[in-house]
Amino acid sequence: MRALNIAMLWWVVVIFAVPLAHGSIDQSPKAVENWFKRLPQAKEKLTKLHFYFHDTVTDKNPTAIRVAQANITSKSPTRFGETLVVDDPLTLGPEPSSKIIGHAQGIYSSVSKEERSLIMILNLVFNDGKFNGSTLSLLGSNSIFHEYREMPILGGTGVFRFARGIATAKTYASNTTTRNAVVEYHVLVLHY
Repeated sequence: MRALNIAMLWWVVVIFAVPLAHGSIDQSPKAVENWFKRLPQAKEKLTKLHFYFHDTVTDKNPTAIRVAQANITSKSPTRFGETLVVDDPLTLGPEPSSKIIGHAQGIYSSVSKEERSLIMILNLVFNDGKFNGSTLSLLGSNSIFHEYREMPILGGTGVFRFARGIATAKTYASNTTTRNAVVEYHVLVLHY
């Protein structure tokens, strides 16, 4: 029994002594349960976000790395079958030196034989300001040569629990030789 009490005391020390790993939002099971208990009285909010996504495929420090491709990918004009894993910075402005507010972390794959279209599976992980420690989950089709591409926000964490919304992407700058791009995002998200 004494060993059990010491183990429980150790867990109490660990839980209260360690700072929150995901920023300022308490994501412990108890905090999430308390949040759910208050949910019936909560009011839904609309948040508008605007940022730039920097996808660097070819550079000394790439943020997008090819992890798979089909045998036909190198012969395909649309790069059909290519899959990349990304950790792309999200910034306030289009310049690479602009303040980083988070990262787009996930996977995108070329999924069309007819046009350059990607399936985007991303977590938008915010690490600055009032959204620090919060995420938005995006899953959708991105036809990169269309002027505007609309993709759904399917959920979120932290400030964005129970999120749903729309992300609209527009290419700000791209280089077909290097395949590096800066994409402007406007996000409208409903959350509690």
